[in-house]
Amino acid sequence: MTDGDEQPPGRTTDGDEPRPTDDAADASADKASAADTSTVHVSAGADRAADASAANLSAADAARADDTHAENAATSAGVDAAVDTIAPAPAPAPAPAPAPAPAPAPDAASLPHFAAGPALYPVPLAQPDPARTVRQRRRWPLWTALGLALGLVAGAVPGVLLRESAPDAAGRSAAKHDPGTAAQRRLGERMLALLDRQAAALVGADRAGFLAIAEPAARPALSRRYAALRALRVTTWRSAADGVPAAVDGKPGEWRFAVTVGYCFVVPECAPSTVELGTRWRLAGEEPRLTAVDPASTDPAGVRPWQVNDLAVAVGKRVVVATTPAQRSRLPGLLAQAETAARAADRYAIGGRPPDRYLVYYAGKGEWQRWYGGGRPKWTAGYAVGVGGGRHDVVLNAQIVTPAGLDDLLRHELTHAASLPDRGYADRADWWLVEGLAEYAGADGQPVHRYDGLTEVRDLLRGGWSGRLDAVAPADDASDDRVGGAYGVGYLAVRHLVDRYGEQRMLDFYRAVVHQGRTPEQAADEVFGDPWSMLHDDCVAYVRAVVG
Repeated sequence: MTDGDEQPPGRTTDGDEPRPTDDAADASADKASAADTSTVHVSAGADRAADASAANLSAADAARADDTHAENAATSAGVDAAVDTIAPAPAPAPAPAPAPAPAPAPDAASLPHFAAGPALYPVPLAQPDPARTVRQRRRWPLWTALGLALGLVAGAVPGVLLRESAPDAAGRSAAKHDPGTAAQRRLGERMLALLDRQAAALVGADRAGFLAIAEPAARPALSRRYAALRALRVTTWRSAADGVPAAVDGKPGEWRFAVTVGYCFVVPECAPSTVELGTRWRLAGEEPRLTAVDPASTDPAGVRPWQVNDLAVAVGKRVVVATTPAQRSRLPGLLAQAETAARAADRYAIGGRPPDRYLVYYAGKGEWQRWYGGGRPKWTAGYAVGVGGGRHDVVLNAQIVTPAGLDDLLRHELTHAASLPDRGYADRADWWLVEGLAEYAGADGQPVHRYDGLTEVRDLLRGGWSGRLDAVAPADDASDDRVGGAYGVGYLAVRHLVDRYGEQRMLDFYRAVVHQGRTPEQAADEVFGDPWSMLHDDCVAYVRAVVG
């Protein structure tokens, strides 16, 4: 979620119902999206191909053609989907002789840097509800574990912070003053020029060119990276640096160079998301040769899935869904459900500008612990994390998400991605509003009495809550019931504002508070024309009246 953690569904309110099996859910999803998959592209193993000879260039050319075919595939069902199964991609022949050093890059221009802190909004795990059989909704009150920017004031996970710099005519920002010697600056310019050549090869589906700047030992890992990024349909890849290369102590001729990459998937010329990378190099004469590309420990958003895993990817009109090859059979169903959820989430885009694409990752156990830094609250079933460029990547926990709750979870998390500011938000007191909106979207217009978290709300009202909306956010180690009650309070408060003033004015209030930094007192006066002290008490009274 931009930051939501959720619990699995299964608990309902009208009677016991066994949790649907994955097989049954897959069958239903596959039927619903039978025409969604236009192409399946399978790459061969890169580790095995890494030792191949020059003859393997033809294999690279064929794979390139496959990439192009997959990316142009369209479906008759109205979902422009391609499923690319990415095993490690084959590496081409040994790299050609080093090219002459290119001209120095023009004044070391750099991209705007968005320090995207993991604005994490978890959604809790669900308990089977012994009550309901009519419509099995998620039982985890979509508790988007907001490890977000509210950490800025509450000591939780830092939020998304935006580092702005004025872009030049090429779209890169003016570089900061580089420390170091003139020789280091010249070396950095040569490295950036080589990374520019590699970027052009990546976007142009030229695997051989992508690997050409690297030492042979680096090619297997780079081949996997190339395959994953091509499956995600990378359209922009630009490297920039604020500093200069640093020599590796005790290893003459070896250098480290930290860069920030701006990237886009599917949509050309987007406002780029950013990732920080650590590159390593070895000098061959005067020519730098790339020896490794590592995740940067300084990147607040953590490790991206495409940095550390082979990926299987499905691309739709509004959503890109990715997982590991072992779970690729889930992609058609996930994509169909995510496309439906995206249409709902688009309604809550602040300012009427929804994301150009939503990106959803489906994480197995190991991936859940590693992607974007791991370490989510135990009740998390999904979250969204800011990555810059106005985007929030969504991650779902495959161990926890159940078929019955997937639709609600997707609506909740994609609403975070549509409604949160790029910087996240910094005030924990606004948690009820951020999560309340996402819960409202997840509920999808159902009657209030059908909301699954009412029992937990009732328990919360009987003890453990002061009655203040600005103090309802749960701690990371809160019990499932405490978390569910908190999400339910947020939902009911937002629902009351919608019932009283309409969706648009509620969204205007949300924008004033979450995006513009107004206090609820200021926003209520500007948007509703009523004092917040009165509205706050009315919201709490409504919560109490609903649960009795």
